[in-house]
Amino acid sequence: MNSIRMLAIALIIGGALALAYGGFSYTKATHTADIGPLHLAVEEKQRVNIPLWAGIAAVIGGVLLLGTSGRKP
Repeated sequence: MNSIRMLAIALIIGGALALAYGGFSYTKATHTADIGPLHLAVEEKQRVNIPLWAGIAAVIGGVLLLGTSGRKP
């Protein structure tokens, strides 16, 4: 399997996941404090939204790459 086909499959899978979930979340540690034996930490949960058009464009781009990678000039 060549690299263009692998890229096309990755775009299709990534685009489908973006359409299914709409984004991803992660936890960011913002503040920590050590006061003697006491340890305090503040964590914020962040969410990154992926636009609908980006997921659709990734799927379409992957399908086009996959369709054109099999043709030899």
